[in-house]
Amino acid sequence: MRALIVDDSSAMRKIMGRILEKAGFEIDLATDGRNALSVLSEIPMPQVALVDWNMPEMNGLEFVQNVRANGTYDAMKIMMVTTETESEQMISALEAGANEYTMKPFTKEAILEKLRMLGFEV
Repeated sequence: MRALIVDDSSAMRKIMGRILEKAGFEIDLATDGRNALSVLSEIPMPQVALVDWNMPEMNGLEFVQNVRANGTYDAMKIMMVTTETESEQMISALEAGANEYTMKPFTKEAILEKLRMLGFEV
């Protein structure tokens, strides 16, 4: 299993990376949505992407919209992992094509539970 972590915070990338590696995922990292699109073009398709909302260059919502506009990545699950707590943002992300939405701060158990909800055996 392969996961792409998209977050402008190196600390958050490390935290999520450790959780996912222990759950059996190979990890690829990106610092923002634009960087993530570049990374996607260079790696085997990840089964899941964990994406922050607030990032420079291209935010998480714009990344989701770009990915979902390209049928190549239809099978990739997308989980927004963000500090955005307004229900309008959650609705926007899900309507844009995100499959799950988790709010920061999160626990390891919360991430693993969301992955299970997406169909992963972790």
